[in-house]
Amino acid sequence: MRKKLAAGNWKMNGTAAALEEVTALAGAHPRPVADILICPPATLIDRMATVAKGTAIALGGQDCHAAHTGAHTGDIAAHMLADAGATHVILGHSERRTDHGETDADVRAKTLAALDAGLVAVVCVGETEGQRDAGETLNVIGTQLAGSLPDEGVTGATVVVAYEPVWAIGTGRVPTIEQIAEVHDFMRAELAKRFGDVAEGIRLLYGGSVKPANAAEIFATSNVDGALVGGASLKAVDFSAIISALEVA
Repeated sequence: MRKKLAAGNWKMNGTAAALEEVTALAGAHPRPVADILICPPATLIDRMATVAKGTAIALGGQDCHAAHTGAHTGDIAAHMLADAGATHVILGHSERRTDHGETDADVRAKTLAALDAGLVAVVCVGETEGQRDAGETLNVIGTQLAGSLPDEGVTGATVVVAYEPVWAIGTGRVPTIEQIAEVHDFMRAELAKRFGDVAEGIRLLYGGSVKPANAAEIFATSNVDGALVGGASLKAVDFSAIISALEVA
């Protein structure tokens, strides 16, 4: 059985003062049923690792470069994230794809780098509002999955896939339960076609305006193994409520 995962993406938010939220979250979930992951800005990973030491909270980066080292000003290599205390890294988030023009091939290269560094790759896919309205959702998701995941090294222990419809991120809009189930069932089937029995162990997360108020219903949906949470993960009280909903789903 796949263990549930609650992942928080802090995006470009958080300074040293926010570390107290990690302490509060750890205190609220000393022995969680679900896995808990926080992906803070890179500036906080090392300090957060110290705060989270001995707790059930794992840490991740929000991106990495495909190269191991080199003249890439402002970028961070996967092994550097691991050295700072990260065990995971988010890759292919829609904001990276949109703001930085990342392609599926870029995401695949970064995924390979993450796996080589021993990090769990949280690979994101999702359609825009225009693609959803045009009935292209499953084609878009299928193409992104095919292009973003490498052929080798993908297992339930090394890769997590997160479905985040672009039009639901930070907007307050949430797909219907039927729409979420359709995409997650589709992803499971596509992964099974490509990776065989291994696909059954790959966790599928939903992300996009997940709140304490809607978490329980989303987590009870077919093939939803957890959530990739944005703004609601910044405060321990909000993220804790989502984690609690996940644990009883």
